[in-house]
Amino acid sequence: MLLAVDNGNTNVKFALVDDAGEIEQRWRIATDARRTADEYAVWLDQLLQMEGHKRSDIDAVIIATVVPRALHNLQVLSQKYFGIDALVAGREPVSWGIALKVDEPRALGADRAVNAIAAQALEPRVDKIVISFGTATTFDHIGADGSYLGGSIAPGINLSLDALYNAAAMLPRIAIEPPPSQSVIGRDTVGQMQIGIYFGYVGLIEGLLGRMKSEIGRPVKVIATGGLAALFQQHSHLFDRVEPDLTLRGLAKLYANREGGA
Repeated sequence: MLLAVDNGNTNVKFALVDDAGEIEQRWRIATDARRTADEYAVWLDQLLQMEGHKRSDIDAVIIATVVPRALHNLQVLSQKYFGIDALVAGREPVSWGIALKVDEPRALGADRAVNAIAAQALEPRVDKIVISFGTATTFDHIGADGSYLGGSIAPGINLSLDALYNAAAMLPRIAIEPPPSQSVIGRDTVGQMQIGIYFGYVGLIEGLLGRMKSEIGRPVKVIATGGLAALFQQHSHLFDRVEPDLTLRGLAKLYANREGGA
């Protein structure tokens, strides 16, 4: 069984993937580059037992990370507690297997490349835009042949909300949720903040998607992922599909491709 690890800026996601490439279990923990391999092991061991698994069930580990300082402890976790040298996405022997047609391929976040691999598996033979809602919100163009062709980066909705709360002394901290109505004229402070954050972000998504589609000039499938994708799912015109596990599925696909070429 494969343990796939997606180390993002906000959370580290772990998934158990069976031999058919299907995700059996998934867990997440807050990202902390100081967290030791031993701390990860205590937490993960309990979760494995709760789901009827044991450490010996895991015979491979693959990691994608955008937090370089956290990688070492995850590699130690794999070596010390699973007896496995973890594979790291984008490093030999796990090359991407897709063309990264950008000026600085090495600077591309591992999660974005892995998302491109998963998106190509889901929607081959058509151009794709992957929107990933995380600490930042990224918009990525993947060609019909699976090539990564570029994209854009916007502040994540949580970052925007935190900036508003921290910079304005009289504004309260609010939850991120759709406003109770479609009106964009709020009657109280909290309602006005919900409108500004939510519909402001819908406008950002609509605007960037519209410009990207116009620039691409061909039929495009829009795939959304990330913890907050479901928040905007009710605007069904924005996305063709929502795939919460896109990065983890991309890691499983990357591992399978590597195995196939071994």
